[in-house]
Amino acid sequence: MKDLFGRAILDYQTSNSPQDLITETTISEEDEMSVAYLFREYDSMPLIEQKALTLSYGKTLDVGAGAGSHSLYLQNEKHLDVTAIDISQQAIQTCALRGVKNAAVADILTWDTEKFDTILLLMNGTGIFGTLEKTSRFLEKLRSLLKPNGQILIDSSDIIYMFDQDEDGSYSVPADTYYGELEFTISYKGEKEESFPWLYLDYNTLQNIAVANNLACELVAEGEHYDYLARLTLLH
Repeated sequence: MKDLFGRAILDYQTSNSPQDLITETTISEEDEMSVAYLFREYDSMPLIEQKALTLSYGKTLDVGAGAGSHSLYLQNEKHLDVTAIDISQQAIQTCALRGVKNAAVADILTWDTEKFDTILLLMNGTGIFGTLEKTSRFLEKLRSLLKPNGQILIDSSDIIYMFDQDEDGSYSVPADTYYGELEFTISYKGEKEESFPWLYLDYNTLQNIAVANNLACELVAEGEHYDYLARLTLLH
């Protein structure tokens, strides 16, 4: 991986002529994404993210931290003990430059240092699962990192609205794959990243898989555009 996403984040942080990211998926055309958005303050965050940060407590793990905006808020405004992790070295470098005290380059599937009260996965947190088939593996791992009264706060979107609807109300979705499984491509400064799988998960499917992995699943908030925040806790 060229880590163009991380490069864009670090370029913005260091004023190294940052440009917009170009994103594209298997069901959507190229779209520009402002890197500045990843550096937003709490007041500029979607209500779902604000709700997740409000609900966060105790020792917290921010998975896929990106530029570290969520970690910084929890660290500086709520005074929580936060660890930010991301697979991007340049993103974690940016987190450190911005003042995140605990930031590490890490894959959640191999992260095994301690347990947490809150685990955050925001900005379509289900995306890192990649495919529906791998979701249980990730939830099992996340479950293993929870303290007894811990919580996982995760958001996603039901993208069924992006598919054509038939006269009978049904949707024309792929027959051989779950409709939320996409291939995602990022371009930056004329370079293109290798495509990678990215998963959007509807709430009912998340709930079913969570329960199958001994996690209770609660719908905490719904956004304005088919997005939602869920809270997962240990089933006792």
